[in-house]
Amino acid sequence: MTSTFWMMMFGVMMASAASAADFKLTSPTIKEQGKIGEEHVYKGFGCNGGNVSPELRWEGAPKETKSFAVTVYDPDAPTGSGWWHWLIFNMAPNVTKLVAGAGNIDKGLAPPGAVQSQTDFGTPGYGGPCPPQGDKPHRYVFTVYALKTESLPLKGEASGAMVGFYLNQNALAKASITALYGR
Repeated sequence: MTSTFWMMMFGVMMASAASAADFKLTSPTIKEQGKIGEEHVYKGFGCNGGNVSPELRWEGAPKETKSFAVTVYDPDAPTGSGWWHWLIFNMAPNVTKLVAGAGNIDKGLAPPGAVQSQTDFGTPGYGGPCPPQGDKPHRYVFTVYALKTESLPLKGEASGAMVGFYLNQNALAKASITALYGR
């Protein structure tokens, strides 16, 4: 192989890495390693929060992005497999934010065509933090995925594990915020 070939390959790899590094997720109410406010906490299972999904914004997605997905996952849940709090996917490539409350299925605030599948609460849409009382604060990982496919071949009944499989198979890049909540 020629040195020109390797220089071109290096350039392609660096462009891909730079593209993924530029992809960022932000929120006006969820901060990296910050405490999640009561307005976003689940209402049920002994928790009395507002259960309002936070506003999320993203920028810097790879040019090849054909759709987006967002998940919220608690890796500290005492289940052996974590806990899926929100799975929303098949959002068009021109979508760059979710408004506060978009996770409430009844309000219709999610982007057109988006699918919100089953959480580990057994319902679609957003289900906020509600760790067991007395546990150390749990980590809640909010992640946006830039995908190489226009849609995932899944319906609203899909489990978090199934959605996660398709997300990881189709991800061009992802960006996350990890916030904390305990009671």
